[in-house]
Formats: sequence, C-alpha cells, structure tokens
Amino acid sequence: MVIILVLLMKAYFKYYYINTDDFAHKIKQDKNAVIIDVRTPKEWKDGIIPNARLINLFEPVTFQREITGLNKDRNYYIYCRSGNRSGQACKIMESKGFKTYNLSGGIMQWNKELSKPVF
Repeated sequence: MVIILVLLMKAYFKYYYINTDDFAHKIKQDKNAVIIDVRTPKEWKDGIIPNARLINLFEPVTFQREITGLNKDRNYYIYCRSGNRSGQACKIMESKGFKTYNLSGGIMQWNKELSKPVF
C-alpha cells in the first residue's frame, strides 16, 4: 500500500527533490539553469545562493506574473528556507509546464558559499 502511494506521488509530482551536493553540481553544470529563491525579501537579505533570482512565493499575484514570463525551455532550481515553499513553487511551476528541481531542506541545509544579494 505504501509503495503504491509513493509511486503515485512520484507520477503526480514530476519535480525533483535534490540534496545540496546535487543541487550545487547541477547549477554549475547545467547551461540552462535558472536559480530561484522563493523566500521573502527579508530572508533574501540574509544571503543567497549565487546568481539566484528572488520571486517571493508569499506574494501570489507577483509570483504568478513573474513565472508567466519565464522560458519553459530552461531548468529551474528552486529553494527557500526549509524546502516547503520551494516544493509548493515547484508544484505550481510544474503544472504550467516548467522543469523544476527543489533543494531538499532548503537553504538551511546549504553548506556552500552564499552571496550577498544585489538590489
């Protein structure tokens, strides 16, 4: 029963949960990578994964407008503080035809260098 549920969830949710090392490797190697931080502007100020773009999930109208303008031929690497909001963002974006990767555990698990955001 549990195995069937897991398989159904994997079929429904096409985005990938990836760990910090895989996330770092993929964003470095993928020439079609776009990194999206879905945290709030206040959280953004604490530091970002280099080259990330802020699209705050807690501003749903702005979030929808921003993703509408994104290229569906790119690969989107999405993170938040703990992985919850980025998972929600991945679901939304996947439903609109985007390929997404969610940083499992969010930026709290990120053990690589952070950058200061540019405003």
